[in-house]
Amino acid sequence: MNVTQTNVDSVNAILTVSIAKADYQEKLDKSLKDFRKKANVPGFRPGTVPVGMVKKMYGKSILAEEINKLVGENLYKYIQDNKLDVLGEPLPNLEKQQPIDFAHEGDYEFSFDVALAPEINLSLSKNDEIPYYKIEATEELIERQVASYKQNYGKYDSIQEEAKDTDLLKGTVVELEGGQPKEDGINLENAVLMASYMKDKEEQDKFVGAKVGDKIIFNPGKAYDGNETEIASFLHVEKEELQDIAAEFSFEITDVTRYQEAELDQALFDKVFGENVVTTEADFHTKVKEVIEQQFAPDSDYKFLLDARVLLEGKVGELQFADALLKRWLLETGKDKTPEAVEAEYPAIVKDLTYHLIKEKIVKDNGLKVEESDVTAIAKEAARAQFAQYGMMSMAEDMVENYAKEILKNKDTARNLVDRAMESKIIESLKSTLGVKEESISVEEFKKFFEENKLEA
Repeated sequence: MNVTQTNVDSVNAILTVSIAKADYQEKLDKSLKDFRKKANVPGFRPGTVPVGMVKKMYGKSILAEEINKLVGENLYKYIQDNKLDVLGEPLPNLEKQQPIDFAHEGDYEFSFDVALAPEINLSLSKNDEIPYYKIEATEELIERQVASYKQNYGKYDSIQEEAKDTDLLKGTVVELEGGQPKEDGINLENAVLMASYMKDKEEQDKFVGAKVGDKIIFNPGKAYDGNETEIASFLHVEKEELQDIAAEFSFEITDVTRYQEAELDQALFDKVFGENVVTTEADFHTKVKEVIEQQFAPDSDYKFLLDARVLLEGKVGELQFADALLKRWLLETGKDKTPEAVEAEYPAIVKDLTYHLIKEKIVKDNGLKVEESDVTAIAKEAARAQFAQYGMMSMAEDMVENYAKEILKNKDTARNLVDRAMESKIIESLKSTLGVKEESISVEEFKKFFEENKLEA
């Protein structure tokens, strides 16, 4: 068994795999014997078919299978052992590769074209200046977030005032017939409604201004605009039963509760950030500012990487690729691809490939690696971000860890998190290598970078 490499130029090479009969004979004999045990040939019991007959009938296909296995294994072993940076997959050489006759055992030779990645020279220093736009949290954003916390951590309290359309009313619902309680009709205690959910304004207004002890006559069907799901849920019946109920009901109010925002006090501070993390209103605002700006950090990093890409691609310049071979590979592996489609898409593919190789160069030159702890940390960040969307800022660490584990169970999500972890390491490496000029900027100013397709999203 022998694999040789012939470099056509700096980005094209031919790998030749030479296989002698001695390289495959033992495996071929074993495969023939194994196949003989299960071969189903009329006139013979399984396992009794003569080896010569098996070889005559199936030897060609078995030989081809064994040879292809050997070629694949040794081809990729050579690539790995010699650390060849191959783009795409090896393809049979159209000129050197001769038709293979597997009807007769002998020596074989296979030739493959391989596209080699171009060499990248990337010299970076602090003289390569690039901006980093830190998005600042304005007072308006801070106050908006504080208001959101107060709203999220509020609660319903009973009141004795007249009800508003957004108040929660509890009471007893009674089905009526001729203005009187219907015999064997619906009589439901602790029913709950909110007038603002009603679709009919006339029915809704009956509850606005009402107080505890008031009895209101209304039509649920009209109030909820005939929505059987809402009506059945309100009356605690099945939708199929609605056709047999009366139109009118009475609702005697037993309690009116109103949602009250949380006070800006220590109880709220503890609920948002944990016990005694902040103890004053000024510290609370400062902490809210930090949280908002932390949430903006990934956007700043994204813009930084876009700007860095422009700089890096300019540094590297136009690279030479094995264009003909790569186009051939794209055509052969792309589903329903046409030569015209490959030709049209190729410039964009080369641009993305160039950037991919630049990032690989940065990873290699700086010895960047993604450890399991890095992926776990990213997963926990994602978990905290999801909790934060619901106003849950101070989740217990064990809850965050458990949620992160659930996130990582999805293989596609886990792969994406690995990519994010590596991208984060690339960004940090570039920050330490380049001359980064930090500029504070508002959200509105930052958004202008992405308006009218100025930058690719």
